Amino acid sequence: MAKLRFVVVGSGWRSLFYWRIAQALPERFALCAMLCRTEEKAEKMHREYGVPVSTSAEQCIALHPDFVVVAVNKASIAAVSTEWLARGFAVLCETPAALEEDALRALWQLHRQGAKLQVAEQYWLYPTLAKRLAAVRSGALGTPQFARLSVAHGYHAVSLARQFLNAGQQPVRVTGRSWTEKIIETDSRWGAVHNGALVEKTLQQHTLEFAGGGTAFLDFNGVQYHSYLRSTHTSVQGERGEVFDDTLRCLDAAGEPVCRQLTPLPDPLAATAAQAGLNEDETAIACFLDRMQGYLAGGAEVYPLADALQDAYLALLMERALAAGQPVFLHAEQLRFVSVICAFVHLDAPFSPDVHTDRKPVRCSFYPRITEKTYRQ
Repeated sequence: MAKLRFVVVGSGWRSLFYWRIAQALPERFALCAMLCRTEEKAEKMHREYGVPVSTSAEQCIALHPDFVVVAVNKASIAAVSTEWLARGFAVLCETPAALEEDALRALWQLHRQGAKLQVAEQYWLYPTLAKRLAAVRSGALGTPQFARLSVAHGYHAVSLARQFLNAGQQPVRVTGRSWTEKIIETDSRWGAVHNGALVEKTLQQHTLEFAGGGTAFLDFNGVQYHSYLRSTHTSVQGERGEVFDDTLRCLDAAGEPVCRQLTPLPDPLAATAAQAGLNEDETAIACFLDRMQGYLAGGAEVYPLADALQDAYLALLMERALAAGQPVFLHAEQLRFVSVICAFVHLDAPFSPDVHTDRKPVRCSFYPRITEKTYRQ
Protein backbone atom coordinates (compact mmCIF):
# COMPACT_ATOMS: atom_id res chain seq x y z
CA MET A 1 0.00 0.00 0.00
CA ALA A 2 1.39 3.39 -1.00
CA LYS A 3 2.09 5.87 1.75
CA LEU A 4 -0.50 8.67 2.00
CA ARG A 5 1.05 12.13 1.77
CA PHE A 6 -0.82 15.16 3.04
CA VAL A 7 -0.44 18.82 3.95
CA VAL A 8 -2.07 20.20 7.10
CA VAL A 9 -3.45 23.73 6.90
CA GLY A 10 -3.46 25.15 10.42
CA SER A 11 -1.09 24.96 13.35
CA GLY A 12 -3.28 24.61 16.42
CA TRP A 13 -3.91 21.87 18.94
CA ARG A 14 -5.83 19.71 16.46
CA SER A 15 -3.20 20.00 13.75
CA LEU A 16 -0.67 18.30 15.99
CA PHE A 17 -2.79 15.15 16.04
CA TYR A 18 -1.92 14.60 12.39
CA TRP A 19 1.77 15.11 13.06
CA ARG A 20 1.75 12.57 15.89
CA ILE A 21 -0.10 10.08 13.69
CA ALA A 22 2.43 10.50 10.88
CA GLN A 23 5.27 10.07 13.36
CA ALA A 24 3.73 6.98 14.94
CA LEU A 25 2.81 5.30 11.63
CA PRO A 26 5.51 6.42 9.16
CA GLU A 27 4.99 3.40 6.93
CA ARG A 28 1.43 4.60 6.19
CA PHE A 29 1.41 8.40 6.44
CA ALA A 30 3.64 11.35 5.68
CA LEU A 31 2.89 14.92 6.72
CA CYS A 32 4.62 16.88 3.95
CA ALA A 33 4.18 20.30 5.55
CA MET A 34 2.14 22.21 8.09
CA LEU A 35 0.97 25.50 6.60
CA CYS A 36 1.21 28.24 9.25
CA ARG A 37 -0.08 31.79 9.05
CA THR A 38 3.05 33.48 10.38
CA GLU A 39 6.79 32.91 10.39
CA GLU A 40 6.72 33.10 14.19
CA LYS A 41 4.21 30.27 14.48
CA ALA A 42 6.05 28.20 11.88
CA GLU A 43 9.32 28.61 13.77
CA LYS A 44 7.64 27.64 17.04
CA MET A 45 6.04 24.49 15.59
CA HIS A 46 9.29 23.38 14.02
CA ARG A 47 11.36 24.15 17.11
CA GLU A 48 9.05 22.55 19.65
CA TYR A 49 7.69 19.58 17.68
CA GLY A 50 10.00 19.09 14.70
CA VAL A 51 7.15 19.57 12.24
CA PRO A 52 8.03 20.38 8.61
CA VAL A 53 6.49 23.83 8.18
CA SER A 54 5.73 26.44 5.56
CA THR A 55 4.03 29.81 5.36
CA SER A 56 3.50 29.57 1.60
CA ALA A 57 0.51 27.88 -0.03
CA GLU A 58 2.52 27.75 -3.26
CA GLN A 59 5.26 25.75 -1.55
CA CYS A 60 2.67 23.31 -0.22
CA ILE A 61 1.10 22.94 -3.66
CA ALA A 62 4.52 22.16 -5.12
CA LEU A 63 4.80 19.20 -2.75
CA HIS A 64 1.94 17.47 -4.64
CA PRO A 65 0.19 15.97 -1.61
CA ASP A 66 -2.50 13.32 -2.07
CA PHE A 67 -4.92 15.52 -0.14
CA VAL A 68 -5.08 18.50 2.18
CA VAL A 69 -6.19 18.44 5.82
CA VAL A 70 -7.95 21.65 6.89
CA ALA A 71 -7.56 22.04 10.66
CA VAL A 72 -8.12 25.75 11.22
CA ASN A 73 -10.51 27.45 13.66
CA LYS A 74 -14.14 26.42 13.28
CA ALA A 75 -15.27 29.73 11.82
CA SER A 76 -12.76 29.40 8.96
CA ILE A 77 -13.08 25.72 8.06
CA ALA A 78 -15.65 26.15 5.28
CA ALA A 79 -13.84 29.04 3.59
CA VAL A 80 -10.39 27.45 3.76
CA SER A 81 -11.75 24.10 2.56
CA THR A 82 -13.37 25.87 -0.38
CA GLU A 83 -10.07 27.55 -1.26
CA TRP A 84 -8.21 24.24 -1.44
CA LEU A 85 -11.01 22.51 -3.31
CA ALA A 86 -10.86 25.32 -5.86
CA ARG A 87 -7.15 24.58 -6.29
CA GLY A 88 -8.10 21.05 -7.33
CA PHE A 89 -7.11 19.19 -4.18
CA ALA A 90 -9.09 16.60 -2.28
CA VAL A 91 -9.81 17.95 1.19
CA LEU A 92 -10.31 16.32 4.58
CA CYS A 93 -11.63 19.05 6.85
CA GLU A 94 -12.03 19.03 10.60
CA THR A 95 -15.44 19.21 12.24
CA PRO A 96 -17.80 20.93 11.82
CA ALA A 97 -17.75 21.48 8.07
CA ALA A 98 -19.45 24.86 8.52
CA LEU A 99 -21.24 26.94 11.14
CA GLU A 100 -23.94 28.42 8.90
CA GLU A 101 -26.63 26.91 6.70
CA ASP A 102 -25.56 28.80 3.58
CA ALA A 103 -22.03 27.47 3.93
CA LEU A 104 -23.35 23.92 4.31
CA ARG A 105 -25.34 24.40 1.10
CA ALA A 106 -22.30 25.74 -0.72
CA LEU A 107 -20.14 22.78 0.30
CA TRP A 108 -22.77 20.36 -0.94
CA GLN A 109 -22.94 22.16 -4.27
CA LEU A 110 -19.17 21.82 -4.65
CA HIS A 111 -19.53 18.11 -3.88
CA ARG A 112 -22.20 17.77 -6.56
CA GLN A 113 -19.86 19.46 -9.02
CA GLY A 114 -17.21 16.82 -8.39
CA ALA A 115 -15.11 18.28 -5.59
CA LYS A 116 -13.67 15.63 -3.28
CA LEU A 117 -14.47 16.62 0.29
CA GLN A 118 -14.63 14.56 3.45
CA VAL A 119 -15.27 15.65 7.03
CA ALA A 120 -13.17 14.06 9.77
CA GLU A 121 -16.05 12.82 11.93
CA GLN A 122 -14.12 10.17 13.82
CA TYR A 123 -16.16 9.13 16.86
CA TRP A 124 -17.68 6.07 15.19
CA LEU A 125 -14.10 4.83 14.73
CA TYR A 126 -13.15 5.07 18.40
CA PRO A 127 -12.33 1.44 19.30
CA THR A 128 -14.47 1.75 22.43
CA LEU A 129 -17.48 3.06 20.51
CA ALA A 130 -16.94 0.91 17.41
CA LYS A 131 -17.50 -2.32 19.36
CA ARG A 132 -20.69 -0.93 20.93
CA LEU A 133 -21.96 0.20 17.55
CA ALA A 134 -21.16 -3.22 16.09
CA ALA A 135 -23.14 -4.90 18.88
CA VAL A 136 -26.18 -2.75 18.11
CA ARG A 137 -25.87 -3.34 14.37
CA SER A 138 -25.62 -7.10 14.92
CA GLY A 139 -29.34 -7.13 15.70
CA ALA A 140 -28.84 -8.45 19.23
CA LEU A 141 -31.04 -5.68 20.65
CA GLY A 142 -33.76 -5.98 18.04
CA THR A 143 -34.75 -2.53 16.80
CA PRO A 144 -32.82 0.17 18.68
CA GLN A 145 -35.39 2.50 20.24
CA PHE A 146 -33.51 4.66 22.73
CA ALA A 147 -29.94 5.93 22.87
CA ARG A 148 -28.64 7.71 25.96
CA LEU A 149 -25.30 9.27 25.16
CA SER A 150 -22.98 11.22 27.43
CA VAL A 151 -19.82 11.00 25.41
CA ALA A 152 -19.46 14.04 23.12
CA HIS A 153 -20.97 17.39 22.23
CA GLY A 154 -22.99 18.74 19.31
CA TYR A 155 -22.34 17.24 15.90
CA HIS A 156 -20.26 14.38 17.35
CA ALA A 157 -23.15 13.36 19.59
CA VAL A 158 -25.61 13.69 16.69
CA SER A 159 -23.43 11.46 14.51
CA LEU A 160 -23.36 8.74 17.15
CA ALA A 161 -27.08 9.04 17.92
CA ARG A 162 -28.06 8.71 14.27
CA GLN A 163 -25.81 5.67 13.83
CA PHE A 164 -26.83 3.90 17.05
CA LEU A 165 -30.51 4.38 16.15
CA ASN A 166 -30.05 3.78 12.42
CA ALA A 167 -32.00 7.03 12.06
CA GLY A 168 -30.70 8.09 8.66
CA GLN A 169 -32.08 11.45 7.57
CA GLN A 170 -35.64 12.04 8.63
CA PRO A 171 -37.83 14.60 10.41
CA VAL A 172 -36.85 15.15 14.03
CA ARG A 173 -38.06 17.09 17.06
CA VAL A 174 -35.24 18.73 19.02
CA THR A 175 -35.51 20.03 22.58
CA GLY A 176 -32.75 21.26 24.84
CA ARG A 177 -31.90 22.69 28.23
CA SER A 178 -28.69 23.80 29.89
CA TRP A 179 -27.42 24.28 33.43
CA THR A 180 -24.34 25.75 35.04
CA GLU A 181 -22.33 23.12 36.86
CA LYS A 182 -19.54 23.78 39.36
CA ILE A 183 -16.65 21.35 39.30
CA ILE A 184 -13.01 21.23 40.33
CA GLU A 185 -10.85 21.25 37.23
CA THR A 186 -8.44 18.30 37.15
CA ASP A 187 -7.35 17.95 33.52
CA SER A 188 -7.08 19.87 30.25
CA ARG A 189 -5.95 19.53 26.65
CA TRP A 190 -2.43 20.27 27.80
CA GLY A 191 -2.27 17.98 30.83
CA ALA A 192 -3.31 17.60 34.45
CA VAL A 193 -4.44 20.57 36.52
CA HIS A 194 -3.48 20.57 40.20
CA ASN A 195 -4.49 24.00 41.48
CA GLY A 196 -7.87 22.86 42.83
CA ALA A 197 -9.69 25.64 41.02
CA LEU A 198 -13.48 25.50 41.17
CA VAL A 199 -14.79 26.37 37.71
CA GLU A 200 -18.22 26.78 36.18
CA LYS A 201 -19.05 24.67 33.14
CA THR A 202 -22.20 24.27 31.09
CA LEU A 203 -24.14 21.02 31.14
CA GLN A 204 -26.39 20.60 28.10
CA GLN A 205 -29.16 18.07 27.62
CA HIS A 206 -30.96 17.52 24.32
CA THR A 207 -33.65 15.15 23.17
CA LEU A 208 -33.84 14.16 19.51
CA GLU A 209 -37.11 12.41 18.61
CA PHE A 210 -36.88 10.94 15.13
CA ALA A 211 -39.99 10.42 13.04
CA GLY A 212 -39.04 6.78 12.52
CA GLY A 213 -39.48 6.10 16.22
CA GLY A 214 -35.99 6.28 17.68
CA THR A 215 -35.20 8.78 20.42
CA ALA A 216 -31.79 10.01 21.55
CA PHE A 217 -31.08 11.62 24.91
CA LEU A 218 -27.85 13.61 24.74
CA ASP A 219 -26.26 14.74 27.98
CA PHE A 220 -22.84 16.36 28.00
CA ASN A 221 -20.58 18.82 29.73
CA GLY A 222 -17.44 19.85 27.86
CA VAL A 223 -15.39 19.11 30.97
CA GLN A 224 -15.99 15.40 30.30
CA TYR A 225 -13.41 15.51 27.52
CA HIS A 226 -10.68 16.13 30.08
CA SER A 227 -11.53 15.29 33.66
CA TYR A 228 -10.69 12.77 36.34
CA LEU A 229 -14.03 13.50 38.01
CA ARG A 230 -16.44 13.01 35.10
CA SER A 231 -16.68 9.91 32.92
CA THR A 232 -18.53 9.20 29.66
CA HIS A 233 -21.34 6.71 29.06
CA THR A 234 -23.46 5.18 26.31
CA SER A 235 -26.65 3.14 26.57
CA VAL A 236 -28.71 1.81 23.66
CA GLN A 237 -31.91 -0.16 24.16
CA GLY A 238 -34.10 -2.28 21.91
CA GLU A 239 -36.94 -4.71 22.59
CA ARG A 240 -34.51 -7.65 22.92
CA GLY A 241 -31.82 -6.07 25.05
CA GLU A 242 -29.42 -3.22 25.69
CA VAL A 243 -25.80 -2.22 25.37
CA PHE A 244 -24.69 -0.29 28.44
CA ASP A 245 -21.12 0.88 27.97
CA ASP A 246 -19.22 -2.39 27.31
CA THR A 247 -21.91 -4.74 28.63
CA LEU A 248 -24.41 -6.46 26.33
CA ARG A 249 -27.61 -7.86 27.82
CA CYS A 250 -29.94 -9.60 25.41
CA LEU A 251 -31.88 -12.77 24.62
CA ASP A 252 -30.07 -15.62 22.93
CA ALA A 253 -31.51 -17.73 20.09
CA ALA A 254 -33.41 -19.84 22.61
CA GLY A 255 -34.95 -16.77 24.21
CA GLU A 256 -32.82 -17.01 27.35
CA PRO A 257 -31.29 -13.83 28.87
CA VAL A 258 -27.52 -13.59 28.49
CA CYS A 259 -24.95 -11.03 29.59
CA ARG A 260 -21.45 -10.62 28.21
CA GLN A 261 -18.69 -8.07 27.94
CA LEU A 262 -17.89 -6.59 24.56
CA THR A 263 -14.40 -7.13 23.22
CA PRO A 264 -12.48 -4.89 20.79
CA LEU A 265 -13.13 -5.43 17.10
CA PRO A 266 -10.31 -7.04 15.12
CA ASP A 267 -8.72 -3.96 13.55
CA PRO A 268 -4.99 -4.32 12.85
CA LEU A 269 -4.46 -0.60 12.26
CA ALA A 270 -6.19 0.37 15.51
CA ALA A 271 -4.07 -2.17 17.36
CA THR A 272 -0.89 -0.90 15.73
CA ALA A 273 -1.80 2.71 16.50
CA ALA A 274 -2.42 1.91 20.15
CA GLN A 275 0.86 0.03 20.39
CA ALA A 276 2.60 3.06 18.89
CA GLY A 277 1.29 5.19 21.75
CA LEU A 278 -1.58 6.97 20.05
CA ASN A 279 -4.59 7.76 22.21
CA GLU A 280 -8.10 6.70 21.22
CA ASP A 281 -8.90 9.97 19.45
CA GLU A 282 -5.68 9.83 17.44
CA THR A 283 -6.28 6.15 16.69
CA ALA A 284 -9.74 6.96 15.29
CA ILE A 285 -8.30 9.70 13.08
CA ALA A 286 -5.57 7.34 11.90
CA CYS A 287 -8.26 4.83 10.90
CA PHE A 288 -10.10 7.60 9.04
CA LEU A 289 -6.91 8.66 7.24
CA ASP A 290 -6.26 5.06 6.25
CA ARG A 291 -9.71 4.82 4.65
CA MET A 292 -8.96 7.94 2.61
CA GLN A 293 -6.78 5.73 0.40
CA GLY A 294 -9.79 3.97 -1.10
CA TYR A 295 -11.84 7.16 -1.36
CA LEU A 296 -9.09 8.96 -3.28
CA ALA A 297 -8.89 5.99 -5.65
CA GLY A 298 -12.56 6.41 -6.51
CA GLY A 299 -14.08 4.25 -3.81
CA ALA A 300 -16.82 4.94 -1.29
CA GLU A 301 -16.76 7.92 1.02
CA VAL A 302 -15.23 7.30 4.43
CA TYR A 303 -18.05 9.14 6.21
CA PRO A 304 -20.68 10.30 3.70
CA LEU A 305 -20.65 14.06 3.27
CA ALA A 306 -24.45 14.00 3.39
CA ASP A 307 -24.24 12.64 6.93
CA ALA A 308 -21.54 15.06 8.03
CA LEU A 309 -23.57 18.04 6.83
CA GLN A 310 -26.71 16.66 8.42
CA ASP A 311 -24.83 16.30 11.73
CA ALA A 312 -23.71 19.92 11.53
CA TYR A 313 -27.21 21.12 10.69
CA LEU A 314 -28.83 19.24 13.56
CA ALA A 315 -26.18 20.68 15.89
CA LEU A 316 -27.35 24.14 14.79
CA LEU A 317 -30.91 23.13 15.64
CA MET A 318 -29.74 22.01 19.07
CA GLU A 319 -28.25 25.43 19.70
CA ARG A 320 -31.47 27.09 18.58
CA ALA A 321 -33.54 24.88 20.84
CA LEU A 322 -31.42 26.03 23.78
CA ALA A 323 -31.79 29.67 22.79
CA ALA A 324 -35.53 29.37 22.23
CA GLY A 325 -36.32 27.45 25.37
CA GLN A 326 -38.89 25.45 23.40
CA PRO A 327 -38.89 22.58 20.88
CA VAL A 328 -37.47 23.05 17.42
CA PHE A 329 -38.99 20.87 14.71
CA LEU A 330 -37.73 19.51 11.44
CA HIS A 331 -41.00 18.65 9.67
CA ALA A 332 -41.40 16.39 6.67
CA GLU A 333 -42.54 19.29 4.53
CA GLN A 334 -39.38 21.14 5.53
CA LEU A 335 -37.20 18.48 4.02
CA ARG A 336 -37.34 20.68 0.93
CA PHE A 337 -34.96 22.93 2.85
CA VAL A 338 -33.17 20.23 4.78
CA SER A 339 -32.65 18.36 1.53
CA VAL A 340 -29.99 20.93 0.85
CA ILE A 341 -28.11 19.12 3.56
CA CYS A 342 -29.48 15.59 3.71
CA ALA A 343 -31.36 14.60 0.55
CA PHE A 344 -29.78 17.34 -1.49
CA VAL A 345 -32.44 18.09 -4.02
CA HIS A 346 -34.48 21.14 -5.01
CA LEU A 347 -31.95 23.82 -4.14
CA ASP A 348 -32.06 25.93 -7.27
CA ALA A 349 -33.73 28.87 -5.49
CA PRO A 350 -32.31 30.34 -2.28
CA PHE A 351 -34.25 29.89 0.92
CA SER A 352 -36.04 33.12 1.78
CA PRO A 353 -38.31 32.77 4.84
CA ASP A 354 -39.61 36.33 4.89
CA VAL A 355 -40.60 36.72 1.24
CA HIS A 356 -44.38 36.79 1.08
CA THR A 357 -46.08 34.98 -1.75
CA ASP A 358 -49.59 33.76 -2.34
CA ARG A 359 -48.60 30.37 -0.97
CA LYS A 360 -50.10 29.09 2.24
CA PRO A 361 -47.68 29.73 5.14
CA VAL A 362 -45.54 26.78 6.17
CA ARG A 363 -44.30 26.23 9.69
CA CYS A 364 -40.55 26.84 9.56
CA SER A 365 -39.66 25.61 12.98
CA PHE A 366 -35.92 25.39 12.46
CA TYR A 367 -35.98 29.00 13.61
CA PRO A 368 -35.55 29.73 17.34
CA ARG A 369 -39.21 30.54 17.80
CA ILE A 370 -41.92 28.34 16.35
CA THR A 371 -43.63 30.88 14.14
CA GLU A 372 -45.46 30.82 10.84
CA LYS A 373 -43.24 31.85 7.95
CA THR A 374 -43.61 31.76 4.20
CA TYR A 375 -40.97 30.80 1.74
CA ARG A 376 -40.34 30.84 -1.97
CA GLN A 377 -39.57 27.58 -3.76
